[in-house]
Amino acid sequence: MSTIRFNAILICLFIWAVTPIFGQQKYDLIIIGGGASGTAAGISAGRLGTKTLIIEPTVWLGGMLTSAGVSAIDGNHRLPSGVWGEFKARLEEHYGGPDKLSTGWVSNTLFEPKVASQILQDMAKSVSALTVSLESDWKTADYSNRGWTITYLYKGELLTVEAPMLIDATELGDVAASQGLAYRLGMDARDEIGESFAPAESNRIIQDLTYVVTLQDYGKGATKTIQKPANYDPAEFACACAHADPISENAPTLDCDKMLSYGKLPNGKYMINWPNCGNDYYLNIVEMNPEERRVALEAAKQASLRFIYYIQHELGYSHLGIAEDEYPTEDDLPMIPYHRESRRFFGLVDFTLPYVRTPYEATNPLYRTGVVVGDYTIDHHHKKNPEAPAIDFIKIRVPSYNVPLGALIPKNHPALILAEKSISVSNIVNGATRLQPVVLGIGQAAGVLASVAVKEKKKLNEVSIREVQAILLSQHAYIMPFIDVNPNDKNFAAMQKIGATGILKGEGVPYLWANQTWFYPDRLVTEYELVNGLRPLYSELKDFWGASGDYLTGLRLQVILEMIKPNTPLLEIAQAWKGRGIGGEFTTEMNLSREQVSVILDELLDPFSKQIDWKGEY
Repeated sequence: MSTIRFNAILICLFIWAVTPIFGQQKYDLIIIGGGASGTAAGISAGRLGTKTLIIEPTVWLGGMLTSAGVSAIDGNHRLPSGVWGEFKARLEEHYGGPDKLSTGWVSNTLFEPKVASQILQDMAKSVSALTVSLESDWKTADYSNRGWTITYLYKGELLTVEAPMLIDATELGDVAASQGLAYRLGMDARDEIGESFAPAESNRIIQDLTYVVTLQDYGKGATKTIQKPANYDPAEFACACAHADPISENAPTLDCDKMLSYGKLPNGKYMINWPNCGNDYYLNIVEMNPEERRVALEAAKQASLRFIYYIQHELGYSHLGIAEDEYPTEDDLPMIPYHRESRRFFGLVDFTLPYVRTPYEATNPLYRTGVVVGDYTIDHHHKKNPEAPAIDFIKIRVPSYNVPLGALIPKNHPALILAEKSISVSNIVNGATRLQPVVLGIGQAAGVLASVAVKEKKKLNEVSIREVQAILLSQHAYIMPFIDVNPNDKNFAAMQKIGATGILKGEGVPYLWANQTWFYPDRLVTEYELVNGLRPLYSELKDFWGASGDYLTGLRLQVILEMIKPNTPLLEIAQAWKGRGIGGEFTTEMNLSREQVSVILDELLDPFSKQIDWKGEY
């Protein structure tokens, strides 16, 4: 990239960035890391009026979505939750519709990193309470009874800022580690974590990382082959074109065009993020210092350049060259690598495989505390490390899931929130929670949690889970992963709330690469289903055995409600029915659907207001 063009890009970027005011500044919330979760946290907190500062070392917001070049979204295509849904809608508007984003076969949503960067910057700019400091490296983080004092380096000046609350949204959990908080790194031992698929012994092996490259199609006849990298050996990538869908278990096929179209982006570009004899690279830099990381990452970058040379020279795609207008870097490569795994800190709750596979049968009803949803299957990359124990991830079939709020709060800190990939999650489950829409959701929930704690002057473990969930619902975020309940539905919040109480449960379906949980709003409710769901919340129904398997009628609903809330006349139900507009006239003979029951329960009983603890118990 020419120096003139590079400088021009930087000038454009800094037009919007707020230059920090020198001298000690006070905020309500400081977020260290402007990656996917840090950006979402800043937007959600700022929109609540929380005076927020994001400290980000690169010149872009978005992290893996932008600065790392992972511009193909994994999952949540039918769960457009909160900030993720807004980001997706803006991409569709920019490119001209959702079909314009379905350019590669790995995802339904592919885009150019620079476009995503601009969208996130525009979203951040629109939030008056949010300040963003780019090209800023945090140096110290000190906590006392008065709150946090953070120092960071900006354009050669050491600045100091203060806030009562901090979010660690760094890529590798560096801030929480600096506070001495305990964490796990690598694979968990089977018996310690309670996951039968885990290895017998724990180890320090993390997932492969990737230095993504964005290629541009310069047209047939163009020659954009890069200089032959040092230590190049075509044997390193000999099986790159052999691939098969592991879920279908088909035999591998040789198809180099298919390998490239995996990450085909709009406007003739390609995301090179290929796991099969491609540019995945095993490197554990988590506990290295910044200089050691910089040196180590050069090896991953060189591996990616060798792969690009292989694609151009050996496979004959010399017209595909490194995109020259994508990143504001001298080498036209992303600013950071794609980290799939981080330190995983110990939280108020530990989100492990049983809570994903069978949430309604797990030891604790953590699903009631959910604040983030995801539907992508558990996906791990270990092909570049022969020492990694074999785990059959394909057999770990799971439905869609929600992440409990307690996984974002470390056990032993009152004012530090975990984000990005550092939440309290098992190594195996991290293979699902690490994906872009989930990390955006983690950030949004972290921003809301921080705002509630700051506004009410509470320690994190004293915050009402239901209050955080209610605010997220008002921000069009999902707290339950119901694929058939959309934020545009007028009764979205009611069905989400009743689902989160457990009164009416969803049905999980492991399904290919986009798992599902269905609420079935139109399905009729039985008397027994309703009473059984209400019983854990209302002691009045503890010894009531007068509910049959018949479909629930308007009259029987009134009988059940009167046991909980005496003197609930049919007229009150009819008025609530009419006021919420849930279909025609209410009658005593009519059978009621799950959506209708959800709305009436929400209106007359408000069971969602009953407080729960961090394990989801009433």
